[in-house]
Amino acid sequence: MPRTAAALIIGNEILTGKIQEANLAYLGQELFKLGIVLERAVVCRDDVDVIAEDLNGLRADHDFVFTSGGVGPTHDDLTMPSIAKAFGVALVRAPEIETLIRGYHKDRVTDDHLRMADIPEGSKLFANEDVPWPTVAIENVFIFPGVPEIFRLKFPILRPHLADGRSFFSRAVYTNCDEGEIAALLGEAAQGNPELFIGSYPRFRGQDYRLKVTVDGEDEADVDAALDAIIAGLPADKIVRVD
Repeated sequence: MPRTAAALIIGNEILTGKIQEANLAYLGQELFKLGIVLERAVVCRDDVDVIAEDLNGLRADHDFVFTSGGVGPTHDDLTMPSIAKAFGVALVRAPEIETLIRGYHKDRVTDDHLRMADIPEGSKLFANEDVPWPTVAIENVFIFPGVPEIFRLKFPILRPHLADGRSFFSRAVYTNCDEGEIAALLGEAAQGNPELFIGSYPRFRGQDYRLKVTVDGEDEADVDAALDAIIAGLPADKIVRVD
């Protein structure tokens, strides 16, 4: 069975639409490359009890949890204390992060800046020479900022720690069918291949196809066989291309 992950997106600004969430698609794509299924995403408000409760539920049910948001210096940045509460540990100051903060802000540093160096006791720090600002992790929970540019800068550091040699294979057929036309065919394929992920994605304009059908799985031969069976059941004149 593939390993599983969940995302916890934290912030009132996401729920009110002030900021558009932009990390989930990237996270799903990167985890897919590592053979990890992103099974669930939860968006919650800036509230210590809510964050802690949601996190505890997600980390109990998944191999990994990735949080996004709430790690800045302001009053509503509550991710670190919330995670500490979820794990029943104290917040402690990380000397490595404090040094980075003082070096960056120099004589402009404030107590609020330094609050960003407070992490749940027992956490690990992941960094390298190219990205010295560390990603904080505790057990199976990895804590990321919500800023997409920083999220994407930090994630590659974790790839070696998350990789276990497994990956997913993905194939696709592009057609001019509509979903109702081939729903029975896809249902039969899904029922006969419960270990695979079979999806259909319609497009209505701006493409040379109407429906993309994908087959994903850990075994390349199984993926190929399932896609071949689907292709065999499609009207030949409606197949645009196969990837």
